[in-house]
Amino acid sequence: MSNDPRTHIGAPTPDELREQVEHTRDELGRTVEALAAKADIKAQAKEKTAAVKEQAAEKTALVADQIRVQTQHAAQLVKDTTPDPVLHKAGQVATVVRANRKPLLAVGALLVVLLLVRRGRGRR
Repeated sequence: MSNDPRTHIGAPTPDELREQVEHTRDELGRTVEALAAKADIKAQAKEKTAAVKEQAAEKTALVADQIRVQTQHAAQLVKDTTPDPVLHKAGQVATVVRANRKPLLAVGALLVVLLLVRRGRGRR
């Protein structure tokens, strides 16, 4: 009677039991990993820092592009509204400045020193 098929209807086979145990182990492993990740504050901080850096880089690139576009627009507007003789003279002055940078820098530095000395004497 102990081998009666009706008494073993709900009992799992050893293979089914092994499968259930393996499935339970997998679930337990995933749960432990998830809990460990939540408890790892240092890793969470690193992830958050990386995300903030990425957002900052994206915003910086966006703002830089906007500034570049606005600068180009402003330059074009100045060029369109400035009379040709003034543009021509400005181009000549820019050429002279580029050719004579060192003397102009020396003169500029001398002017700054003179202004500082004069300002210092005025306080006494």
